Amino acid sequence: MKQLSITSLLDVIGELFSDEISLAVSNTSEYIYYRPSKRIDLKIKPGDPVKKGTIAHKALTSKQKVSEFIDKEIYGIPYHGMAVPFSNTDEIEGCVTAIYPALTNGKSVVTIKTLDGWKPIPFSDVIYIEAKDRKTHVISESISGTHKYSLQEFEYTLPKDSFIRCHRSFIVNVNHIKEIYPDSHSTFMLAMKNETRISVSQSYSSYFRKLLGF
Repeated sequence: MKQLSITSLLDVIGELFSDEISLAVSNTSEYIYYRPSKRIDLKIKPGDPVKKGTIAHKALTSKQKVSEFIDKEIYGIPYHGMAVPFSNTDEIEGCVTAIYPALTNGKSVVTIKTLDGWKPIPFSDVIYIEAKDRKTHVISESISGTHKYSLQEFEYTLPKDSFIRCHRSFIVNVNHIKEIYPDSHSTFMLAMKNETRISVSQSYSSYFRKLLGF
């Protein structure tokens, strides 16, 4: 059997976790491999430096496995990670990092900005969230407004058992989906309970089907 290259092997391993966990490999100073997942993408590129404060940097400097939460100051989004350094004899040569979404921080509402001020909306009332005209719009059963978070930030803070990214411009609350229709090119159209139609894009369609089990 033809020998696999390191990159090919990492791609195969990454396929096992591609929906939920991103995979990064670095030497002692920069990243040499990165595979994003559907749930979290830190936008790392091979050649990017290993930043101080990241899970990879902590593993390299401590020379041992590190597992902890990293806040959004470094990459713009919070994440949980586990990094394991590897060595050749006694010399640390780099580390492998698994990056997975941060769990919701305990809040149960989204506070939106309206014309009259700010209003907290329970997660259960949020129908969908849309990125449009350089703003993030939160649509609920009773009221709609905007929020300072980007769609990407919302993706990693909302409870994942209810909210799913289905398009680069939409996150939907699955509890507010009335029906799902097949659309062109193996994609889907969602009929929400408030009569809104939302498309599931091709890049999210297989992930969407897997999470909803159809």
